Amino acid sequence: MAGVYWYDGQWFTEEPKILGPMDHAFWLASVVFDGARAITGWAPDLDRHCARAVRSARVMGMKPGKSPEEIEALCREGIRRMGPDATLYVRPMFFVRNGLGAARPDPDSTDFILSVYDAPLPGFTGFSAMLTPFRRPATDMAPTDAKAACLYPNGARASAWANERGADQAILCDAAGNLAEFASSNLWLAKDGVVVTPAPNFTFLNGITRQRVLALLREAGVTVEERAVRPEELDGADEVWSTGNYGKVQPCTAVNGRALPVGPFATQARDLYFAWMRAQPRLVSHAAAAE
Repeated sequence: MAGVYWYDGQWFTEEPKILGPMDHAFWLASVVFDGARAITGWAPDLDRHCARAVRSARVMGMKPGKSPEEIEALCREGIRRMGPDATLYVRPMFFVRNGLGAARPDPDSTDFILSVYDAPLPGFTGFSAMLTPFRRPATDMAPTDAKAACLYPNGARASAWANERGADQAILCDAAGNLAEFASSNLWLAKDGVVVTPAPNFTFLNGITRQRVLALLREAGVTVEERAVRPEELDGADEVWSTGNYGKVQPCTAVNGRALPVGPFATQARDLYFAWMRAQPRLVSHAAAAE
């Protein structure tokens, strides 16, 4: 895929090879990342994604050598380099090279890399999902208050379990048995005109897109409940959908084999999100790219 990469003061058009088998990040997954989007010149909530990358690094015991503002400036430059018509994934990462003893990361060896690459938005066509036996860990079990790479294999194995049984996506509960999220995006449902989404409890990522959609729906007069959601509520839901940085708002058109419509609340959430995005200043325009 086409992309640009910043590492150690330089821009590259090929992925720089930066890790070896003795590096702590390679061996023990001392890696955090964030994922922002650039969509034909707009980069919604880019500042919040950059700030979260730094917070995640600190949660993981790293010493981030770049501020959110410095990361955002690099992201803006990478987006500009890819042009005003590109739809991109923007991924700043911190990682640790050395360890203190067998496992503890050495904060002074924290390093940084940025990847900005082509990633088309998926269409608003729907996906199928299935409740899986896998759960999200509590915050005393894993670094769930960081966007840490080590959290994602659990969601990946849940997705594999669901794929093997004919579903596109996995649904996971939290340690208490309440609904938490899809494997890599936040979960929403609607019933009798009320929108419901699991309340953040530090077992799943309280996504930046989730927060934005929640505010936009409430501003539009929609009743939205954040609360503990039991798995059986999926059985009677009128519609189910996801929010996340990669796909923004995506309808779930089948849950546990039960067909669902692309509903009015998912459609409204998507429309509100992109209307809000387009009301923001563009980072890259055709005129700016030509300068």
